[in-house]
Amino acid sequence: MFQKEVEIATNGRGIYEISGQVAAIVAEAELDAGLCHVFCRHTSASLIICENADPSVLRDVETFFADLVRDGDPRFEHDAEGPDDMPAHIRSILTASDLTVPLTAGRLALGTWQGIFLYEHRTAPHRRRVLVTITN
Repeated sequence: MFQKEVEIATNGRGIYEISGQVAAIVAEAELDAGLCHVFCRHTSASLIICENADPSVLRDVETFFADLVRDGDPRFEHDAEGPDDMPAHIRSILTASDLTVPLTAGRLALGTWQGIFLYEHRTAPHRRRVLVTITN
């Protein structure tokens, strides 16, 4: 087993590709086949696998979530850190806090148009920690 944490600095709400950082950790593990588990250590950010070729896909994902879970919704009681606090938690619940990707020939076995992304749900910049664990 091989494990390493990566820190991602965000500029606030948005979707940040981290495929390169995860692939670099996979390369360090020097395993031909196995599994790569990626875990986001936060309750207001998440992980997604999404298309990495057309940036409009990522914009459309954010448009969908902005309509689905609105900042400042008066139904939400939890707003200790501002109007985006509870919406960030809900967005995180609706996506994923972890992903598992198979390894083939020492590389992530992602599809042609797939990438791994950190989805920052807070409007302010944050430093997010993602734990990557490689097993065979």
